[in-house]
Amino acid sequence: MALVMSCREIWREISNYLDDDIDPALKARMEVHFAQCRHCSVLLDSVHNVIVLTGDGRSFTLPAGFSQRLRRRLTDYLSSASR
Repeated sequence: MALVMSCREIWREISNYLDDDIDPALKARMEVHFAQCRHCSVLLDSVHNVIVLTGDGRSFTLPAGFSQRLRRRLTDYLSSASR
């Protein structure tokens, strides 16, 4: 098993990490990656914030076109990260 994790591996496991549903060795490897990768640590914080926001029972309206812009930015980022 590789010691260094790629961002893609982190993204696949981030939900399990937040649910604390991964083995301790994988969790430790992810925490090393979060400490070294600003992009993934921001993603971790963002996903955590989304969970908190959706879990508090309040709702809010997103601006028109938000979903499309978010999808486009994520696709662009993933494309550039895989190069």
